[in-house]
Amino acid sequence: MTVPTRHGASDAAVIEGSWREPGVFAALYERHAAHISRYVARRLGDDLADDVTAETFYRAFEKRRHYDLGRPDARPWLYGIAANVMAQYHRRETRMLRAFARSGADPVARTYGQWEDADDRVVASGMHQSLAAALAGLSRAHREVLLLIAWADLSYEETAQALGTSVGTVRSRLHRARRKIRAALGDGNPMLVTEES
Repeated sequence: MTVPTRHGASDAAVIEGSWREPGVFAALYERHAAHISRYVARRLGDDLADDVTAETFYRAFEKRRHYDLGRPDARPWLYGIAANVMAQYHRRETRMLRAFARSGADPVARTYGQWEDADDRVVASGMHQSLAAALAGLSRAHREVLLLIAWADLSYEETAQALGTSVGTVRSRLHRARRKIRAALGDGNPMLVTEES
């Protein structure tokens, strides 16, 4: 059997190929590391993104023989591993969100380049401060579901896969998280994800 190349093979095929030739696993890293790193940086800051991403892929490599080859896309699995690695930084994330809510200085934002003038930046900053405070008030489980769907762009099913739970649990946690965010923001949050049908 030929070992899958970087292009054209599913993530599952790459993982299976890495059982025989461990170096093949690098293709999975090349496909997904940048996305995982951006997600981690948004949650914990740039200073931890590289370390958490490296630990995520180290753990994935170590667990690759347990991967369900019936799932061609490894993104949910990788985000689930990243969530487990980030769990040790839960208090730090909560402290960062609370500090941002108090000060208005987003510890992980690079710029507000998408806003065209100072008035828009002020409004955005206020909204982001309120959102940070609301996120800080969520439990780890509720925050994880909300951010995997909103920031990692995972579906309900992929989020359930990532967290090793049911789709019903994901829906329930997301509903509660959205309700708490809405209450904290007075129904004015443009970043809330919409319910899937």
